[in-house]
Amino acid sequence: MNKDISKIVEEILTSLDDVEVKRNEEDVNLDWLEFDNSSPDLLYCDVEEKYCVLKPKETLDTFIKVKTDRITPDGIFNVNISHLIDHTLLKPDAKIDDIVNLCMEAKKYNFASVCINPCFVKTASEILSGTEVKVCTVIGFPLGATTKEVKAFEAKQAIESGADEIDMVINIGFLKSKRYNLVLEDLKAVREATNGKVLKVIIETCYLTEQEKIKACELSKEAGADYVKTSTGFGKGGATVEDVLLMRKIVGRDMGVKASGGIRDFDKALDMVKAGATRIGASASVKIVKKEKNVSKGY
Repeated sequence: MNKDISKIVEEILTSLDDVEVKRNEEDVNLDWLEFDNSSPDLLYCDVEEKYCVLKPKETLDTFIKVKTDRITPDGIFNVNISHLIDHTLLKPDAKIDDIVNLCMEAKKYNFASVCINPCFVKTASEILSGTEVKVCTVIGFPLGATTKEVKAFEAKQAIESGADEIDMVINIGFLKSKRYNLVLEDLKAVREATNGKVLKVIIETCYLTEQEKIKACELSKEAGADYVKTSTGFGKGGATVEDVLLMRKIVGRDMGVKASGGIRDFDKALDMVKAGATRIGASASVKIVKKEKNVSKGY
């Protein structure tokens, strides 16, 4: 068994105060922690992020991780998903003060990253220096229609300014024209420019057919991207459970899936995680983790 997984299990055993875990003298089979979504007791498990979402009752006598607040009455773990959220502010009228506030919230709630426009990367990098919160920025945003050379330069400049993660928009027009070689060249140019940094490819699902979504995921995987991402939040639609399920099926276990666009409450965020999302893009991040209802529109 993978040593990291064994360590996780030991942490589970020492951290569960709310549940009496029954242990046998013999080793318990923990192969399901390898994560292939095949366990009948498992809704979702992310070993790297060290948490699982499990179905009721039967699994309470086995193991459970993780970053949880408590166990709900029906036995499903109430996951603290703050560490999966890219705290996002991409509005064109965002001020520097807004970015500062975004970064302070990210530090307070331990979000995975702040996702901001490139002009604010240096500011965010300075504020978040020494923390675990990453700086994410967007490239070719929101249309994806700039040239590969421009996207690569933009990504390189963002990294030099302090960006840890790059969310690039795929060339939607090339994809729909079936010019897959041009799409792949576009992706590879940015991948080369972001060597060593996390690259997420926004495929903008609202404009694509199912076959185009599949092809976009396949090309992103071929280019060596780290994630595929549903939406910019500026299109005619955002993330759906169906799209996340499809994307997870196509990219498999080796890539991340980021759900973004229209995720404004905890229940919807959790639905995305259950479907296979390993990152959530949201501007309503604080309301999500506080489980407050949000009726506003936006990213």
